[in-house]
Amino acid sequence: MEIQEIIGFDLGHGETAVARAVVESIEPPEMLEINNKKVQITALGWHPELGYLVGEQALIQAGVTQLDISFKQKPNNDPNYRKTIQNFLTTYYHLLKESKQIDVGEGSYFYVGCPSGWSVSDRQAYQKLLQEAGIPSINVVPESRAAFMQAKEAGKLEYEKLQSSALIIDIGSSTTDFTLVKSLSEIPVDFGSNVLGASLIDKAIFAQTIANHSDKELLERVFTKYPHHQARCELACRKAKEDYFSNEELYSNSQSFARGFESINEQIYFIPQVNKSVMEGILNQPLPELANKSWMEAFRYAVNEAKEKLKQQGIVPRVLLMTGGASRMKFTRFICSEIFPEPETQVRPDPEPERCIALGLARVGRWDLRASAFKQEVNQLLDSNKLKNLIEKHIPELIELLTKPLVDGLIANAVQLALKDWQKNKIRTLADLESTMKQRAETWITTSGAQQIVKSQSVAWFNSKIQPELAQETDPICQMYQIPRSSLRFEEGIDPAVVNPDLSIGDAILAETVGFIVNVVIGSGTVGSVIALILTGHLTWPIVLVYGASVLAAGVEITRSKTQQAIKTNVDVPSWSRSILLGDSKIDSICQEIRPELEKVLKEQLTGNQAAFDQLIEKVGQGLKSALSSKVQEAIILIQ
Repeated sequence: MEIQEIIGFDLGHGETAVARAVVESIEPPEMLEINNKKVQITALGWHPELGYLVGEQALIQAGVTQLDISFKQKPNNDPNYRKTIQNFLTTYYHLLKESKQIDVGEGSYFYVGCPSGWSVSDRQAYQKLLQEAGIPSINVVPESRAAFMQAKEAGKLEYEKLQSSALIIDIGSSTTDFTLVKSLSEIPVDFGSNVLGASLIDKAIFAQTIANHSDKELLERVFTKYPHHQARCELACRKAKEDYFSNEELYSNSQSFARGFESINEQIYFIPQVNKSVMEGILNQPLPELANKSWMEAFRYAVNEAKEKLKQQGIVPRVLLMTGGASRMKFTRFICSEIFPEPETQVRPDPEPERCIALGLARVGRWDLRASAFKQEVNQLLDSNKLKNLIEKHIPELIELLTKPLVDGLIANAVQLALKDWQKNKIRTLADLESTMKQRAETWITTSGAQQIVKSQSVAWFNSKIQPELAQETDPICQMYQIPRSSLRFEEGIDPAVVNPDLSIGDAILAETVGFIVNVVIGSGTVGSVIALILTGHLTWPIVLVYGASVLAAGVEITRSKTQQAIKTNVDVPSWSRSILLGDSKIDSICQEIRPELEKVLKEQLTGNQAAFDQLIEKVGQGLKSALSSKVQEAIILIQ
């Protein structure tokens, strides 16, 4: 069955949230509800009559005899862990289908997040574990990628930042993950054993509450015998922590406290409480899990280490995205801003970190499908003969654009200069004039001036002939995926080599044309025909009349062709008469007269050199494919 919707499933250590995105829509994903809440505490309870319960229901339902919280971790072979994960996901899946919030058939594809620090094998093992819960289609992707996608599609990242680098800091309940994202490719920034999670703060509050409790020993016995009571009390500590960081100003007074509450029975209560003084003590106390660093010290150390590792690679992130529920703690934002100061890096905390990953996962899944289909559409165009036929169709216009400026250049830099040198007696015979003209033509064709003519005319050809018809093929693809048409265009009037380094039409044409233009000019007798034209129209009979037949070799029969050849080979016209025979005005006249002939010969030779143009069509086609492929990689960032 075709995939109709993507379900972003953020199974977090502390909280779980689910979002849904319709594949064929660019509307924002919607949050789904369990127990009438969009975000649930990650809790799984067992009730003898009601079966498995999740989230708040597992906490408040009377009669729950078993309660598991904070159970997300790297996949392992512990049967209790595997059973808990599978039962939690199965129950969630059943509730979503029962409430008809997701497709009851097989049109749903689940994207589940994991810490970016997990290896590929960890992801694969986790995905297999989740599939055993009975959900047919699941893909596990890094949560950092989801955070980046959510920021991108929520309009928090401008296009240039999408193309540059972003550092994502995901402060979760069990870990703090650092991930560098460059053009949607995520690179985890590893800083060793990662146990820097906000649940350590919960545990510290829990330990302090027990230590100060009047019934400490009784509580410890209850927790040992009834672990679900301890789980509830740990959640009460989390509640106190979250309340404090949501309203820090309220609890700066020594008499004000953020509190949690849990009743063990009618006589025993567990009431964790924190204010500014208490929290500062907890955040700065050494913790064995953090190698005796305090939580605040370990976080600062981790952010600094991430910065140093990026610095070694020459990377300064343009933006730092903060997500995860613990990113609400103001001191984490302060530390990040201090270590990554503006304007080099902009620190942007997500305003709804508890929903960010679920929404981002839904967006990632939809993007994956749409981006894949988009690339397939473009590849079909590239694999067809349309590009080749398009280029081949417009080769005559390219020849037309090349001919006139090349002829102008050849006349100015080869013909005219050579004639002037003959006029000034720098060249002895007309045969020498011919060889000099050929040499200068060959030299000029390979100069930067001639090459610039080929490049500029090639660009003009591409912009006026190829680009408009290419746009007719690419515009509908862009429209289908609702991205700007310019995404697959090479903007008219701009050198494609500037727009995209992979596409230098001028270079491609230059490489193939210069060689055979030289052959056309030299090998095909084009310059020879110019000399013949000069002799026939301007020099042969004037020379004969001035010097007489005696200047010719003895015994040569006086015919037109033989006279021309003899003059060309043998006659060294005296310098005093050269300016008379070939004055400046006559040189200009000759250049004007031979222009049409040279254009005709050059065009005929270029048109007839099919083998060279076959190579040119192939080379330009390959360059165009490569450039379009690069543009596809840029364009997919814009797909929603």
